[in-house]
Formats: sequence, structure tokens, C-alpha cells
Amino acid sequence: MARNESTTAGGASWDAQHERGNRMALRVLVWIAVHLGRRAARLLLHPICLYFMLFAPAARRHSQRYLRRALGREPGWADRYRHLHAFASVALDRVFLARGGLRDLDVRVHGGDEVYAALASGQGAFMIGAHFGSFEALHAVGKGEKLQVAMVMYPDNARIVQGVLQAVAPELELEIIAIGRPGSALAIRDWLQRGGLVGMLGDRLPPGGTGGAGGRQDTHELPFLGAPTVFSDGPLRLAQMLRRPLLFMVGIYRGGDRYDVHFEPLADFSLDEGGDAAAREQRLRRAQQDYVARLEALCREAPYNWFNFYDFWGEDERA
Repeated sequence: MARNESTTAGGASWDAQHERGNRMALRVLVWIAVHLGRRAARLLLHPICLYFMLFAPAARRHSQRYLRRALGREPGWADRYRHLHAFASVALDRVFLARGGLRDLDVRVHGGDEVYAALASGQGAFMIGAHFGSFEALHAVGKGEKLQVAMVMYPDNARIVQGVLQAVAPELELEIIAIGRPGSALAIRDWLQRGGLVGMLGDRLPPGGTGGAGGRQDTHELPFLGAPTVFSDGPLRLAQMLRRPLLFMVGIYRGGDRYDVHFEPLADFSLDEGGDAAAREQRLRRAQQDYVARLEALCREAPYNWFNFYDFWGEDERA
């Protein structure tokens, strides 16, 4: 079922509802981390999380709905608190990953050989993830391995992330390509042709009707955690259009200072020789189904790592 929507999966626009709040939260966490250090800053996460538990009813409601689906039971107070604390911990660690790379954290890599296999042709590769765990841990791994990694984001989100992190780490080489602008697809193509990796997140719809870097993209309802949910095929369609391998990427927060970074092959569009349009569309649909299935499995395996605190299933509209 294809759609053209400017909101979340049936809910209010995530760019208006979620990212504006991130700006202040990130600045507060940055100040704490820089001036007090990680150990002290982590102690202060508890009153911050308690504040949001008490005074952010919308985020609390959406967290409860998601956890009910992911856990397969009614989440208790401790579950909802743990979800917020995981989000705050990952946000705090952005600062340390930006300033010191992997020096301050225990980051373990799984499937690293898959990245080198995808890059073997010298033509670059795509990675697709979600708002799950830490993309910064993935970026730090790439930097440590001397890989060229660019993150593709919508412009408002890109400005927030880039502005805050580079304020505390001016030397940080965080390459971001803003999509929805003229020339975005060419910038991505040029980065790939230099043998780079391009990372995109596939679990949100374009804000405000913004088109993808490659122009056309459709939305489709797929089963996710027990209910039909709308996903955009834009990131996958771009990888297919540019005929590059596509990896699934995730940096799972395991608590404390530990992250598990995983890379897995999802689809190899470099083998797509064109031909029948229906066959190409079928390959795209299969890749999207595999992506959603992998994300669903992760949400059940590490449920407190998924950070979409908004009306993802459109339940407010139906209420």
C-alpha cells in the first residue's frame, strides 16, 4: 500500500514534536559532560529522567505504547524509566564519542568484514539503520578504521547534531549530507565514488513533505510489532538507483559503557542490472521487508534502545 505523507506513521510530525526538544536537551548534556566528566554526568541523568517521567506526558505515553508492543506485556514504571535512561545515556555518550572516539567506551564490532566486502569494488556502499542505539558509535568505529563515513539527514536535524557536537569538538570531522535539496543525490554519488560509506536512517517519514535525495519515494504499510505501520522506501530506493551494496547497521547500547556495533548485508543493488521494472520493484520491496523485520527483531532483543518518542502508530488520531 503506497502513500504520500508528511507526518510520522499516522501521527504528528516528528520534526516539529521531537527534534526541537532535542536541541536544549543536547546542550544541557554537553555542558554537564564537558565540565563534570562522564561518571558525574551519568549520576545527573537520574534526576533528568525523573523530570521527564513526571512532566513529559506525551513522551511517557508513546514510550509506554511502544514498550507494550516490544515487551509483549504491560510495561511498568521501571521499564519506562529504563527506556528514558537508555536514551539519555546514548545522548550523553555522543559527547565522548565526538571528543575522544572509542577511548572512553567499550565498543565491540560484529560483522566488520561485511563492510570491507561491500567496499571491495571501490565504489562505496550504503548503510541503513534506525533511531536505535547510537549512530555516533558507528561513526567512531568508521573513523577508527580509517573509513570515510557520511551521514545523510534532513536539514533541521543535521543542523542540531552538527552544531552541538562541533561546539564541543571543533576538530570533529562529521560529514553530513542534507537531503531534500537540489544536488543532494549528486553529493551522495560523489561521496560513494570516492569509496565512502553513506549512512541513512529508515524508520521515519520525510518531514513536511520533503522529498528524498533521489526524488521519488513511496510509503508502504508493513507489519511492525503487531500492527501495520508506514515506512518510507526512500533510503532503499536511493541505494538501488545508485546501484550500491546496502548494509544494515546498528550500535546497540548494552548499559554502562558498552556498545555492540553490528553490520549485516541487507541487499546488493550493485548486481541490479536493470531489466524489468516490476522485478526491480519486487527486489526493493523484499529489501524493505527484510529491513523492517530486522528492526522488529532488534526491538524485541534490546527494547530500550529504540528512540522514537512520538505517536509512531497514529494511536492518538484514532482515539
